[in-house]
Order: sequence, then C-alpha cells, then structure tokens
Amino acid sequence: MLGYICKYAPVEVFESMGVQMERIEPDVTNFNQAEIRMHPNICSFAKGVLEAVMSGAYEGVILTTCCDSIRRLYDVLRDEFPDKFIYMLDTPRITKDAGTALYEQRIREMTEAYEKFSGRAFDEQRFLQYLKEKQEEQQYAVKSGAVNIGIIGARANESIKRILKERGANVAFDLTCTGLGRKVLVDESEVMAGYARGLLSQFPCMRMEQAANRDELIRRSAGSVDGVIYHTVQFCDNYAYEYAWLRDWLDRPMLLLETDYTRQSEGQVRTRIEAFLESLALETKKQQKKQRKGDGPMYVMGIDSGSTSTNAVIMDQDRKIKAFSVVRTGAKSGVSADRALHEVLEKAGLAREDISWIVSTGYGRVSIEFADENVTEISCHGKGAHYFNPAIRTILDIGGQDSKAIRLNENGEVKDFVMNDKCAAGTGRFLEMIARTLEVSLDELGAIALTSKEKIEITSMCSVFAESEVISLIANNKEKADIADGVCHAIANKASGLLRRVGMEPEFMMTGGVAKNPGVVRAVEEKIGSKLYICEEPEIVGAAGAALYALEKTGETV
Repeated sequence: MLGYICKYAPVEVFESMGVQMERIEPDVTNFNQAEIRMHPNICSFAKGVLEAVMSGAYEGVILTTCCDSIRRLYDVLRDEFPDKFIYMLDTPRITKDAGTALYEQRIREMTEAYEKFSGRAFDEQRFLQYLKEKQEEQQYAVKSGAVNIGIIGARANESIKRILKERGANVAFDLTCTGLGRKVLVDESEVMAGYARGLLSQFPCMRMEQAANRDELIRRSAGSVDGVIYHTVQFCDNYAYEYAWLRDWLDRPMLLLETDYTRQSEGQVRTRIEAFLESLALETKKQQKKQRKGDGPMYVMGIDSGSTSTNAVIMDQDRKIKAFSVVRTGAKSGVSADRALHEVLEKAGLAREDISWIVSTGYGRVSIEFADENVTEISCHGKGAHYFNPAIRTILDIGGQDSKAIRLNENGEVKDFVMNDKCAAGTGRFLEMIARTLEVSLDELGAIALTSKEKIEITSMCSVFAESEVISLIANNKEKADIADGVCHAIANKASGLLRRVGMEPEFMMTGGVAKNPGVVRAVEEKIGSKLYICEEPEIVGAAGAALYALEKTGETV
C-alpha cells in the first residue's frame, strides 16, 4: 500500500499497476514522534502525516512539492525509512502546455523509479483501459432547498464534512487541496500527456501561477452558496494570508476554521461550524415550533454546560427570569446538569413537567439527556447579551477553558466571532493556577490586583511557563498584588487581540466567570479604552440566551 496526500498525485498510475492507494488522513492524539524529529512550527498536517506513516503499514509515500513543511516531511521520512518508497513528485507551478509536458516527464520518471523499487511493470495500454473505467463524475453540487456551504483553503479533513451533514447542510463545493472530484482525462493518442493535463486542470492550489485564475474560480463558485468555510492548518501561513485577502472582497459570510489535525480539536471545530450555521439563521428555520398547551403560565429553560460551571435559567412567556442556578461542573457534565436542573426547579417552585421546552448550550450540551435540543454557546451568548443590554455590539466571554469574542448586529444576531485555540491561556483555569501559586483564593486574586503599586509584565501566556515566571517573581520578593495585576493585564492583552480580530464595535460586554474578577475587568477596560457592561450574574448569559431560544420554539415572540 502506498500513501499519498495531494490531489495532484498520479494515483491512477499506481492503481493500474495493482497497487493499493490510500490518501493519508491524519487522526492522531499527539505529535510525540514529530516533536522529536521536526521543528515545532512545522505545519500540524505534516506532523500528523509523519505520525500516521510511522504507525501505519505503508510500503511508501508519494509527496508533492506544495510547501516547505512537506519538503521537510520528505527529508524526515527518507531518513526514517530508507527501505521504503518515499518519493517527492515536483508539481509544476505552470498549468499550460509547458506545465503539462513537464509533469508528464516527471510522472514517467517517478513510475520508472517505482518499477525499480517494486519489480512491478507499468503498461500504458493497461493504464489507458483503467482510466476509461475510472472516469468519475463531479461529486459536489448546489442543492435547492438545502443550506449550501462551500469549503476553501488548505486540506479539510472529513470530520468537517461529517459535521455539516449532521446539521443538515450540503457541501456544495470543496476547493481545498483534497477537494473536487478528480478530472481523469482519456486521450488515446497521448495517454500520459492527457492524464497529466487532467491533473493540472483541477482547482489550482496556492503555489500555481496567477494565470490559473484561482481568485476568479473562487468568486464564481462562492456566488452560489449561503456561506463559506475557509479552512487552514495550524502554522500554515499561505492560506491564512489568503483568507485575510478574500474576506475583503468575497461577498459571502465566511468562517475561518483552523485545525491541528488532532482528535481533541473536534469539540471546538464542531462549536465553530454549528455557530456559523446558526449565524446564517439556518437551524431554527428548519425545525417546527412546539405549540403551547392551554392558557396558563408557560415556562422554558436554558442550561449552559461549561467546563467550570453549569448554569440554568427558567424564563416565563413574558421573557422574565423566574429563577437561575449556578453549580460547579464536576467530572461528568450530565450529573452537574441534573443538579442544576433540580436546584433551579426548586428555586422557581416548579416541577419538571411545568417546563415546556429545554435548550442546552455549552461544551457539554450534547451530554444533557433531558434537553429537547441544543444550540452553540456562540449564538446563546449573543442572544443573552442582547436580552440584558440591547445596545451591546461586542462581547468578550472568558470561561473556564476558552475565550470568545462575538460581534452582534442591532438585532442581537451574531455577525462574526472568534475563539481561542485549545490552549487554556487567559481563561478561568489559568487564573485558578495562578491563584494557587500565589496562595490566595480565586476571589481574592482580582481584589488584590486593584491594590497594585508596581507594574509587572508577565511575558508568557502559557500556563506552565507563566507559573514558572510567577514563582521566579515570588523568589525576587515581588508583592502578590503586583504579580496579580501583571497576570490580569496579560489576560487583557490576549483578550484585546480576540476583540480586534472580531472588530471592536461599542458597546462592550464581558460575560463568563472571569467577568467577576475586578482586576481583569479593569485591565481589559484600560486596554480597549472603553467601559465593559457586566450584568448582575455574568455566568448565566449563555443560559438566558438558551432560554430565549426555547421561547422561540414554543411559538412565543422574542
């Protein structure tokens, strides 16, 4: 079996020789081997491929010259597997006749190299017959009546398409490195030349010449869809730059989705995709509303299952909060949700059967079995923030394990959002770790920061490095208040970066448990030069938004 990674790889050449071909789709939990053998800033896809090859039964790997990370991957694989067929196929940057002739020559050289390596023989007539059998139809199309999403950018893994399908969206096109059905051209007079021409006539990658009209093809394709997901891989600079450029002129809602090809990233990937669909107002339109029974009082519930707290809100048909509950999230989100449910029902003096509809949100939303449906925390925080203050346009939500910046329109609908990566820097967990190091409670940390007299800069936002830095400051007899203030300003710097990415439009609101920390609030306000609106209980904003979604499902006007 040979592995390959690129749509320009001449897969059919090898298949006609009886070789099993497999596109390498990394699905790893760590980069242990890659971290030893590759630079930390090598693209995470290249690292994932290395991990896959080292744990798989590949006879060899076909690589193409798409970027420096893949070139480095080739060097590592050659060193690690001198007895395997590790081949770098140089794809031409030109796509016209000269490029076709050049690619034909290089494919023939690669074929000869494999013949020597394997002892198999390539037969051009057998290859021609295989191409006739292999011709494939285009697998993507815009579907009427469906939510049509296009994918652009660097190679997108299958989990992205799976999530879209689960949420009822149609992938109208895939213009990534691994997208679009292969164009297998059959030319009996020039078999290999026609084949090379077909490979190069696919949607051009970033390294192809400008004459390939990549931007025009994107514009033409995107005009037929409801939204575009632009996917890029961690440490892949080329596609990150293209996104910034496309966003200026592509007249379609866009979601920037960066993944690192680890299984652990799927939770945030799912949240981003689902929130994007919700921002297009696609989810609620597709579901029928639940009708009220009788003329008596009607109650709904929103429950937000976060990593630190699980928050529940009961709301009546007049949009008034009947009761709310905030409980600490334990080892199992479902158990914490049950506690929050019982506590909020007791506070409201209601029974479970009095609740007409329950909407869950947060990272643990899918684990809440008693919920009637779930909505992402992005959409719920937007709706909740608008409920507490309709003037809010930009939200900073710092929770236990992540941070989000959300921009709203005048109706409280999400216009754009960004989230931090998997790192816990600048979140509630980060503050908990610092508080333990300073031997103060989490509540004290923000209060003592307000008494600071000396400015101290915390240079690292990595939780591990920041802890070491704090320990060093303690050893140098720095005051706890000054260290706490430095930590708060470090968080503010990270938060302002998120806000700038989403667009800093007044008025501003801060939600989540960290909004209760006065030191962080002051530091953020100083950084952005504006006051933050903070409601009485900032941890229930998402749950309140979920309750408002529940009201919509009952047919109430919200």
